[in-house]
Amino acid sequence: MTRGLELYRSVPRYAAARVLSSRLPSLAGAAATAAAPLRLVDHGDPALPGPGWVTVRPKLSGICGSDLSTVTGQSSFYFSPLVTMPFTPGHEVLGVLQSDAAAADGTPLRAGSRVVVDPVLGCATRGLELCGNCAAGHPSRCDRVTVGHVAPGLQTGHCKDVGGGWARAMVAHHSQLHPVPDDLSDERAVLVEPLATAVHTAGRARVAPGDRVLVIGSGAIGLFTLLALRAYTPAAHITVVAKYRRQVELAKAFGADEVLSPSDTLGGVRRATRALRAEPEFGGSFLLGGVDVTLDCVGSSSSLSTALRVTRAGGRVVLSGVPSGAVDLSPLWYRELELVGTYASSGRAVQSAGEAARPGLEPAGSAPTAGLDGPSGARSDFGRAFELAASAPLDGVVSAVYPLGRWREALDHALSAGRLGAVKIAFDPTQTT
Repeated sequence: MTRGLELYRSVPRYAAARVLSSRLPSLAGAAATAAAPLRLVDHGDPALPGPGWVTVRPKLSGICGSDLSTVTGQSSFYFSPLVTMPFTPGHEVLGVLQSDAAAADGTPLRAGSRVVVDPVLGCATRGLELCGNCAAGHPSRCDRVTVGHVAPGLQTGHCKDVGGGWARAMVAHHSQLHPVPDDLSDERAVLVEPLATAVHTAGRARVAPGDRVLVIGSGAIGLFTLLALRAYTPAAHITVVAKYRRQVELAKAFGADEVLSPSDTLGGVRRATRALRAEPEFGGSFLLGGVDVTLDCVGSSSSLSTALRVTRAGGRVVLSGVPSGAVDLSPLWYRELELVGTYASSGRAVQSAGEAARPGLEPAGSAPTAGLDGPSGARSDFGRAFELAASAPLDGVVSAVYPLGRWREALDHALSAGRLGAVKIAFDPTQTT
C-alpha cells in the first residue's frame, strides 16, 4: 500500500477554508488543517497510464505557494476544468526511479537513479501529436491538458491519474525526467523545479541592458526569481521588496542592489528613479516614471496594484505569483504597460514564431547555445536551474522537512514561513514519523 495526501471534492470544506483564510489571515494555518478537503489515505501505487511511464518514489517534495492557495480555498475556479479529483498534490519533486527509463534529453537512466520531475502534463505525456506550443518548446502553454489517455490536469499534483509528490509513489512520463548529478544534495535538488520556473520568469521579463528591475515579494518565488535575474539577465539595478528580516538578509545575499519594505515601495522607487508622485482623491498613490520592469511574485491584489503604479510608462509588469483579488487596471491602460503572465517552465528555450528573443539569458561571458541541454547546459530552463542549484547560496533554504503524517504541522509552517524566517518547507514521504 502507498500512503499519500489526497485533495478531494467537498464544497462545504472548500468554502469554509476560503472564508477562514480570507477573513482571518492569522488563522490561515488553522483553516488548512481543520477545514480543507485534504486527508491522508492508503491506496495502491498509481497505474502506469501507458508506454513511456515509470513509477517514481518521492524523496523530497516541496510545498509551493500554489499548493497553499489550493488548500486554503484561494485558488480561482478558472482552474476547475483543468484538474481531476481526488488528486495528490505536490509538483516540486525529487524522486527515485523504480525502473529503467530515458530522461527528457534521451539519456538512459537506471532504476534507483535520482530524478527531478518537470510537472507539466503536455502533449508528449498524453500520447498526442504535439500542439503548436509543445512543438515550439513551450509545453506550459499546451492547449490539450484536458484530453489524451491521461485525465485532465494542468500538471503533476493536479491530476488523479499520475499522483503527486505528497505521497510515497507517483508516476511520471520519460519526457518529464531530469537526472540529478551525484554531487548535488537532495536539499538542493528539490529546489530545481521552482528554480526552473524562476528562470522562465526571468526570460519572460525580457530585461534589457541598463534596465531597473523591481521584484515584489521575497518568499521562495521572489528569491529564486532574483537569483535568475542576477545570473542570466543584464539588469543594471535590482530592487527587492521584503517584509521580514530573514527575507531582507537572503535578498541581499542573493544579489539585490536595494531592499525596500512593503510600506516604502512607492517612495523608494520614486527616490531611486526621480519619478513624480501623483495623489488621487481616492485610492493609492502612483508614479509618473518608475522602474522599467516589475515582477510581482506575490499575486495579491495589493502587490499587483503596486506593480502597476510604480512601473514607468511603456514598461513591463510580470505576474509570477498565483493571482487573487480584483485590481484597478487604469494604470495598465493609461501608462500603456505590458502585463505578462508566467507559469511553470519551458521544456526547451526555443523561440516561437513571432516571439521576441529573450535577451540576457546567458551567464556573463558565455556564448549562446541552442537546444535542450542537461544540467551543464545553458539553454533549457531546467539546465539553468541545475546550474543555480549547484552554485547559488542555497544552504538552509529548505528550512524544514516533515513526514506525511505531520501534514497539518507542515502546512501551518509553510503558511507562516516568512514570519518564522523560513523559505521552503518540504515533505519527506520516506519518513514514517
